[in-house]
Amino acid sequence: MTMKNLKVQFLKEATNTDVAIVVGVFSGKELSSAAQFLNDTTHGLLKTAMDTNHFKGKIGDVLSIVAPNDLKVRRIILAGFGKKEGFSQKTLQDIGGHIYGALAATPDKEAVFHLSDLSEGSLSKGDVAAMLASGTLLRSWHFNKYMTKQKEEDLPQLETLTVITEDPESAEKAFIPLKAQADGVFLCREVATEPCNIIYPESYADKIKDELKPLNVDIDVLNEKDMKKLGMGCLLGVGQGSRKESRLVVMKWNGGPSDQQPVAFVGKGVTFDTGGISLKPGLNMHEMKYDMAGSAAVVGLMKTLAARKAKVNVVAVVGLVENMPDGDAIRPGDVLTSMSGQTVEVLNTDAEGRLVLCDALWYTQEKFNPQFMINLATLTGAITIALGDLHGGLFSNNDELCDRLKDSAHKSGDALWRLPMTEDYNKLLKSPVADMQNISNGRMAGSITAAQFLERFVNDVPWAHLDIAGTAWIDNRQLPTSAKGATGYGVRLLDQLIKDHYEA
Repeated sequence: MTMKNLKVQFLKEATNTDVAIVVGVFSGKELSSAAQFLNDTTHGLLKTAMDTNHFKGKIGDVLSIVAPNDLKVRRIILAGFGKKEGFSQKTLQDIGGHIYGALAATPDKEAVFHLSDLSEGSLSKGDVAAMLASGTLLRSWHFNKYMTKQKEEDLPQLETLTVITEDPESAEKAFIPLKAQADGVFLCREVATEPCNIIYPESYADKIKDELKPLNVDIDVLNEKDMKKLGMGCLLGVGQGSRKESRLVVMKWNGGPSDQQPVAFVGKGVTFDTGGISLKPGLNMHEMKYDMAGSAAVVGLMKTLAARKAKVNVVAVVGLVENMPDGDAIRPGDVLTSMSGQTVEVLNTDAEGRLVLCDALWYTQEKFNPQFMINLATLTGAITIALGDLHGGLFSNNDELCDRLKDSAHKSGDALWRLPMTEDYNKLLKSPVADMQNISNGRMAGSITAAQFLERFVNDVPWAHLDIAGTAWIDNRQLPTSAKGATGYGVRLLDQLIKDHYEA
């Protein structure tokens, strides 16, 4: 494994004293009942520590205090909980993540959260405990697989997280699907982080089988010969410059009624993107190993759904290719024929993700007749200019699906922002020699024209395109529930969507 397996347990009272104790403080330095008890026991130590530090009780505020000897615990950690009202899964998971960040800087192997007095609206005390614990678990993921000289003492030492709650049985029950969700996020992060000499189309397909088949997910892998018979000229065109053969992986989870129409997810899986003949600049090209993060989110989602035995029928399709610039690579000016029969003039070989997705989308709607299709892709640099790394871009031909996605984004914390699609943008893809060109002739509206391109291959099925180029990999800061690098964006969002709207 790439991390310590963090053990999470829920109890009514602690059984071990050689621990770090975590207590909550609300905005304005208002102590929770557990924190007030500790403050009284230590003759005002907690209030003194807050007053002599920049600690206000806001979400993200964390203060570590070495415990007095007579308290018989290792340390006290104060965690900012913000306002008493308005807790959500996102805020609670963020709090849990911030707490893990503080614990990871200590040698403590066990932490005990005293959070028994917290509940909010529709969230029970068990829900609150489970969500806090899941946030800590999400932040615990680390990738040190290839570090041979890292000292054990330099790694986070936390092994056990004990959450004290008045209703441990309810917390355990609420934690089960959240644990499945975290497992899906971890798989997503893992495959996005692996170097491209380890994860390439064939090995990636094998990894998917290894992870999902034991969970009773049906897996079909199409090779280049299979795809050629289907007429997938666009997807195969992207991969033809690589020595690594392309693959299309189809995953099916049949957890719903036999007559339920499936929902569908499609992911871009460019395991490394040089840009092809339209070669990218060398600076930071190594990051293009994560150009398959859309597919990673789809694979991670399937692990979550299968692990929690979601009562829904799902089909997931990922197109796996490597975009390389050798003598067989497609060139600017080439014309490719898609599975739909529509032809595409390739003006830029670095606009390759849409070529992969167009065949995968057409295949999915034609073969499975889904209720809807949602595709995820690190598709355009333009989306990072528009939205930074704070929101994924949302494009859709269906307002109901769009509204449901936005609601799920708000609940899960995987934020989305909808951008427009109109016929005027569509006209920018007009080609003089083919049915369309793969980019517009200018630099404007690059994310929108990419979405307009994809819409031509959904055949009026309700559809949404999530451009996650800015949110799938974040290098300039840590998120509350994720270290720098692969975030696992999309897994929580889509799991929430299915749970709220599509399970039987």
